[in-house]
Amino acid sequence: MDTTITVSTPVQATPRVLQMSSIFDVPVEQRASTTWTVHLPLEDRPWAVGLIVGPSGAGKSTIARHLFGEAILGDQQWNPAGALLDDFPGDLGIQEITGLLTSVGLGSPPAWMRPYATLSNGEQFRASMARALADTDGLVVVDEFTSVVDRQVARVASHTVQKAVRRSDRQLVAVTCHYDVIDWLQPDWVYDVAEASFAWRQVQPHPTLHLDIHRADRSRWPTYRRHHYLSARLHTSAVCYEAWADGTPVAFHSYLHFPHPRTNNIKMAHRLVVLPDWQGLGVGGRLNDWLGQHLAEHRQRFRMTSAHPAVIRQCSRSPRWRGVGPAEKSIRTSRTNRIAGGVTAGKSRAQHYKRQTDLRRFSTRSFEYQPPARTTLSV
Repeated sequence: MDTTITVSTPVQATPRVLQMSSIFDVPVEQRASTTWTVHLPLEDRPWAVGLIVGPSGAGKSTIARHLFGEAILGDQQWNPAGALLDDFPGDLGIQEITGLLTSVGLGSPPAWMRPYATLSNGEQFRASMARALADTDGLVVVDEFTSVVDRQVARVASHTVQKAVRRSDRQLVAVTCHYDVIDWLQPDWVYDVAEASFAWRQVQPHPTLHLDIHRADRSRWPTYRRHHYLSARLHTSAVCYEAWADGTPVAFHSYLHFPHPRTNNIKMAHRLVVLPDWQGLGVGGRLNDWLGQHLAEHRQRFRMTSAHPAVIRQCSRSPRWRGVGPAEKSIRTSRTNRIAGGVTAGKSRAQHYKRQTDLRRFSTRSFEYQPPARTTLSV
């Protein structure tokens, strides 16, 4: 795709314009024109994520509007008083909506129940991206990508958004003046407007995130409690741990002793919270694995029960976690008999009610940590 774009604007020779022209020796033209010659060979290979980057005033938005037109994300309307969940299309089920929100790193259920206007800038950005993926089924172009959020949030959010786009088999073009998102967004191609250069890229892992995990005092809980999806209460006998990255607190985990009639070495996960700015990087999963391994090395078993979709997905896919309990047994023996959400043909309302009850039961899963035979788990 080779395109020449010219933008011209009439110049009015007002007294102030003429005065400025005289002072700075700038000739007054009848029209001010700017031209870009853009080379984007996007048809040469498949791609999912693209990036148009350059300094302010370089012409990024003009190029994006010319090339992608109606695919540019416009202003989104949000209910000033309603729950964030209710701003999504009516034909989406609750699991689809929460799955979208979780996939872009907005994984705090308390935030899902609040109006969009009450969210932080970082949470609003993630909510907007989830809504964009819900509202359209093709290419999404986002101008001023991450421009209104803190740069740490921008990097983490870029990573979560690109993962969501790739998993949904979609396409995204981000338009931004911030070069720091490149290593986290991992675009398949980059067009640098300042240099008029196009380059294909190989997708790489995001930069390494080093976690420092240590025992924590209960006094650290207030930093995290409002983001927990079940309760803000921390049990008085909870054993607590906290994860830090580059001197910044990012996550909290705790466990309780689990009384059992036949064994006394089972610990049960109590509160696991990743702060919103760090959600989507797998921090919760790494902290969960670390605590499971830490307890295993002290001859303790570690179990957890959760209804959070991100936790269930991580544990279900990980070889370090084994499903336990009656629900897991039923899932293993009847995977083809999926739970249906609505009343279907030939099904009575009593059957529908039973299936809805089963859905609530299946929404919570229990797992137990399975330590590898030989490993040193790095954080």
